[in-house]
Amino acid sequence: MFSELKFPVPWGHVAAKAWGPSEGHPVLCLHGWLDNANTFDRLIPLLPKGYYYVAMDFSGHGLSSHRPAGVPYHFLDYVIDVRRVAAALQWRRFTLVGHSMGGSVAGMVSEVSFLHRICDFCTWDNKWGKNEGTNCVGLGSQGGRSPSLTPSAGQQDEDIIQHPAFLLFPYFLSPQFCFLYPEMVDKLVLLETLGFLLAPEDTEAWLESRRAVIDRLLSLEAKKQAPKARSPEAALERLLEANRHLTAEGGAVLLQRGATETPAGLVYNRDLRVRKQSREYFTVEQCVKLLQKIQDRVLIILARDGLLVPHKPDNRNDFVKALQEALDSTLKEHIQLVEVPGSHFVHLNEPEVVSGIISSFLMVQNARARL
Repeated sequence: MFSELKFPVPWGHVAAKAWGPSEGHPVLCLHGWLDNANTFDRLIPLLPKGYYYVAMDFSGHGLSSHRPAGVPYHFLDYVIDVRRVAAALQWRRFTLVGHSMGGSVAGMVSEVSFLHRICDFCTWDNKWGKNEGTNCVGLGSQGGRSPSLTPSAGQQDEDIIQHPAFLLFPYFLSPQFCFLYPEMVDKLVLLETLGFLLAPEDTEAWLESRRAVIDRLLSLEAKKQAPKARSPEAALERLLEANRHLTAEGGAVLLQRGATETPAGLVYNRDLRVRKQSREYFTVEQCVKLLQKIQDRVLIILARDGLLVPHKPDNRNDFVKALQEALDSTLKEHIQLVEVPGSHFVHLNEPEVVSGIISSFLMVQNARARL
């Protein structure tokens, strides 16, 4: 059983759902880009009892209010959402669990915390412990894909909700909350992320990326597109077409909170401006310096069929390779990468596969817990 929560903000509210006793150890769960709090619906009931799990909807997602008209979404806005929710709950110290973009947001919250208190990094996609088909590998063996961020012919803004091409960039965004509020985070659980999006080496390319964010936002405002209504079947079909990592059951779970029924049919809840949000870029040197602040072990668990595809390096991912090499050479003693079977949404599609890793991690008191 869960309860619905609403936290007032100047433009409306941030919605969330909670499981467990409110006096239990607090755990804040952060969903991925264009998803919602329901992404944890099938996982949290399998986690240890006695904890207070709160899964929030970022602004512009799920049941949370959209930001005011004319206001763009920036990645740091999601970090502010987390800080607002923590303040409303009066949490001084808590555990963060983040999937995809949620993991990147969580990291920014707690990374700075390493200056004062130590957090564990656990990027998960499968069972913790001795699991058949689970291998520990070095970062040097990891690869990834970087698909084009341009919609294919016939796709419109209101149609794109889970396209893998648009889902890839959050996995490389900086771990944000940990960088800024390290003293507030006692443990950090991440899924499918390396933590950073490297800045283009070419100045003109960087300027063009900044300009594109502005132009796309203004173009969207000029179109004044009304959200498209679909039948429940069509809404689910569109969601699954756009995201090959979701099962029909998992997609239906997300759709329950990700769409609203109207007389014309189901309308996706997410704000169209979310897809135009500004990203955070870092140089390799900056990434390494930030990660060097971590004094404890880093555990990264990636899915073989996830969006990073560890053993299928792509020539387009020079920035990923550069970061991997830097991590491997500079932080080798602090980082352990675990490669496991599964897809990007393994926690939703097959929650029993990841519940062991999360449960073990939560129950270990020593921050230096490892496999």
